[in-house]
Amino acid sequence: MIIIDSALKARAAAGNPVKVGMIGAGFMGKGIANQIINSVPGMELVGIFSRGIEAAKQAYLEAGIEEVEIVNTVGELESAIALGKYAVTEDPYLLCRAEGIDALIEVTGAVEFGAHVVTDAIAHRKHVIMMNAELDATIGPILKVYADKAGVILSACDGDQPGVEMNLYRFVKSIGLTPLLCGNIKGLQDPYRNPTTQEGFARRWGQKAHMVTSFADGTKISFEQAIVANATGMKVAKRGMLGYNFTGHVDEMTKMYDVEQLKELGGIVDYVVGAKPSPGVYVFATHDDPKQKHYLDLYKLGEGPLYSFYTPYHLCHFEVPLSVARAVLFQDAVLAPLAAPMVDVITTAKIDLKAGETLDGIGYYMTYGQCENSPIVQQQNLLPIGLAEGCRLKRDIPRDQVLTYDDVELPLGRLADQLRIEQNKYFSPTKTLVGVGV
Repeated sequence: MIIIDSALKARAAAGNPVKVGMIGAGFMGKGIANQIINSVPGMELVGIFSRGIEAAKQAYLEAGIEEVEIVNTVGELESAIALGKYAVTEDPYLLCRAEGIDALIEVTGAVEFGAHVVTDAIAHRKHVIMMNAELDATIGPILKVYADKAGVILSACDGDQPGVEMNLYRFVKSIGLTPLLCGNIKGLQDPYRNPTTQEGFARRWGQKAHMVTSFADGTKISFEQAIVANATGMKVAKRGMLGYNFTGHVDEMTKMYDVEQLKELGGIVDYVVGAKPSPGVYVFATHDDPKQKHYLDLYKLGEGPLYSFYTPYHLCHFEVPLSVARAVLFQDAVLAPLAAPMVDVITTAKIDLKAGETLDGIGYYMTYGQCENSPIVQQQNLLPIGLAEGCRLKRDIPRDQVLTYDDVELPLGRLADQLRIEQNKYFSPTKTLVGVGV
């Protein structure tokens, strides 16, 4: 991590900055734009896509860039980059296909749209940094297969909790301990929150109500912990995770877990509500060497068997450019699936649902997400919440019941559904399709 600043300074001194395009110009996208433009020598944000061109312009304007070029073709974008101009566009595929862009940051949180953009970027050999745990948890493993074949990096990002957890996990492993738990600290968890209840908070911080709702109702943390599981080989101890309520410091939680269970599962991902330091992340790990245990006790980490490591913050957009640099300059992914999915996020009824209704999106009124171990998801034919939006219900579903593919009719022609089918086939031990309603 510490070498990144020197590598970027060298690129700046050589007049050869890392060139980045960004897909999305919402709340987080604006923060990323400001960070790259004003705080990251050796990196340039050369183009921004937004569905509405004014949002892309505004992202640049808030970062102090008043002159931008509106581009409508790959040629126009490549010309703008060559001339050192900042480009905005309503066509995301221009950023995927233009020469002169080293990496894309995908920051939409949209699954179907993200699937189209990321596959196109990979096909054109662009590194992709995703601030899109929703997409990653749904079809990340098969996207990683595509990225590997193309010779590019597909990665989640520093700053978001999963990336911070993975940095801490890698550090703990690097000093010889065995991580058994990757955890996320939350301030609130209520599966019945909706955009109406969260409207005031969203307005205060300039965010979208449905996005804030996905944090509050547990769906977002489920996506985040699922991608940590997929990157580490860990599982969940139960559907929905253990999710303790605890108001002390995470250091005090090491006695709350059954170490033998953690070992049997190969480690778990989890979260806690109310603990300190908030909003941080933590890793609990063991060491088998009695000599090293003596040193750990001397260094105030206690007698074990679980030792607590934590990072007391996550700084979101501040750290995203570091992820880009790691991919482009060192071919290092912050966090990416190891292989087959370990944990999925499944669709659960937030209210009593009626036959004939069409499911709304993540963070809205009808559903919330829970983590479940992927073999169970396959065995029970459970519906990933990343694919739930737009599905038509075949039958009534009571509140808190999980949905299966048999409960819904899928929209026709979605790429994300096709990639999910391909993912299931690719990673099936028998290479036969399980579930997905076919």
